[in-house]
Amino acid sequence: MHSNAMSSGAQAEGYGQAEASRRAEAEINGQPDGIPEATVARLPVYLRALYGLAERGISTVASEELAAAAGVNSAKLRKDLSHLGSYGIRGVGYDVDYLVYQVSRTLGLTQVWPVVIVGAGNLGRALANYGGFVSRGFTIAAMLDSDTAIVGSRIARLTVRHVDELEDVVARHNVAIGVIAAPAGSAQAVCDRLVSAGVTSILNFAPLVLSVPEGVDVRKVDLSIELQILAFHAQRRSPSAGRRPGPRTPSGRPAGTRRPLADVQRLG
Repeated sequence: MHSNAMSSGAQAEGYGQAEASRRAEAEINGQPDGIPEATVARLPVYLRALYGLAERGISTVASEELAAAAGVNSAKLRKDLSHLGSYGIRGVGYDVDYLVYQVSRTLGLTQVWPVVIVGAGNLGRALANYGGFVSRGFTIAAMLDSDTAIVGSRIARLTVRHVDELEDVVARHNVAIGVIAAPAGSAQAVCDRLVSAGVTSILNFAPLVLSVPEGVDVRKVDLSIELQILAFHAQRRSPSAGRRPGPRTPSGRPAGTRRPLADVQRLG
């Protein structure tokens, strides 16, 4: 465990002054936040690493240690945190608790965000039962589905409501984030209704690209794509790994093979 070289109050004051300077500079440059998207994408990873350190009772962490825990290089981490106004203390590092607060505030996690899940199938059920949402500032306000066999059932202390109630649910619970766990065929229609109801942040698990107007943020999670990327890397490490019959064309031939010449001549 590391020791603090200065009080949390003094460190917080130093961070506050640095952040005020950063924000002023960002406004001058016409950037309200001044935080690159790539940095925003890494902040949740840093936060997860910081929670792990806090759970182990570590109060102060060097940039190299935090970077290793987050899986990035220390130079990138220091640059990312500098956008938040955090520069650490030379020879001491970062105050873990204060950095948790700072990253959480930047991500908007110092308040509770009501979430609605549309789609109460296996994926929707798994999401509703995930306990990590509450501890990170999210609450599942409602679950919706169009299947009358599912509507009315209880999932994770919630009663599944009919998707016809979507607009009422969004307005009543002031829903900020919509999660689409519905089949691909209905995902765009669900998205359109969420947007019309005023939801501007959507997490999409359906295997298609949603069309949304400007000002609406969509994050797409496609597990099959992630697996394909992993397969690519696994193949490069071990060409013989996973040797099983692969995808085939509609005619039954292995994908990527040419039609036999005799077959081509017959078709001609």
